[in-house]
Amino acid sequence: MDNLCHSLVGAAMSGAGLRRRTGLATVTLVLGANLPDADALLYLFEDGTSALAFRRGWTHGLLAMAVLPALLAVVMVGVGRLLERRRARLRRPTGRIPIRPAQLLLLAALSVWTHPLLDLLNTYGVRLLMPFSGRWFYGDALFIVDPWVWLALGIGATISLRRARAVPVGAGTATVMRRVERPARIALSAVAIYIVAMAASSVLGRVVVERQARAAGGAPAQRVMVAPEPVQPFTRDVVRDLGDAYEVGRLTWSVPPRYVSSRAPFANGLARAPAREAARDPHARDFLSWSRFPYADVSAAGDSVRFEDARYAVPGQMRWAGVSVPLPSPATDSR
Repeated sequence: MDNLCHSLVGAAMSGAGLRRRTGLATVTLVLGANLPDADALLYLFEDGTSALAFRRGWTHGLLAMAVLPALLAVVMVGVGRLLERRRARLRRPTGRIPIRPAQLLLLAALSVWTHPLLDLLNTYGVRLLMPFSGRWFYGDALFIVDPWVWLALGIGATISLRRARAVPVGAGTATVMRRVERPARIALSAVAIYIVAMAASSVLGRVVVERQARAAGGAPAQRVMVAPEPVQPFTRDVVRDLGDAYEVGRLTWSVPPRYVSSRAPFANGLARAPAREAARDPHARDFLSWSRFPYADVSAAGDSVRFEDARYAVPGQMRWAGVSVPLPSPATDSR
């Protein structure tokens, strides 16, 4: 998911009551919810393909889920102590919740762990088992930028945190605090229900798509992706992997549900000699290690190959993720 979504999840967790556990709770929750995306800094030092292959791996896997919360907690405890010394030196009354290291560690862990779970929900995927396995996992439940999630979490977190500022530390009764925290809790619950519904839609969608495609005379698919579209929760982008070709289309959740292919199946071209040669290039290997539905376009002159992913582009459409590999000499199809 995008970083605004991650930040809003941290803010909503704070507004739902976790802010009362320790000082610096809200900032810890928001930072922790974004911390695994530190791997995006690689784009500043490496080319886009190398960074693409590294993303959502080491900092999103099992080892990072153990290390990052501890690192964040140590930093926040240090920051908290510096702030307390500064207030004492200036003789300012704190009127704040004290720093509790164990609670900071707990909040850091909870917020960091939400990150790969949310990233799992979209088609980009995440390598949850890194560094022990490079396998990608895909939820196909939410589009990577979902304004409905923004809206729910943003409203809930804002109302709860604004109400909380009006209640002095330690002064709120149980009834008051329930009123303060209710909007954020409702928002988190609503988003959880929305996620479950969207995930179920994709799972059931694969069954519907395959049944209708076969009934229309289509070849059986080895894999089917039924992915969310931006803003529209009742339509899905579809990719059917036919082995050496892909079929793309759209599923509409109407009554009855309807799947329509948008074009004839197109060959993935990966078995062609130029594509096999180009696949040995380091940039191509990086791209293919990330790609889920890769295909190869060989130039008309046979002097270059471009690799793309059918999740995000098909031949003849605008492309955003791909790599072009020049060949040392015009290659011919050896099939």
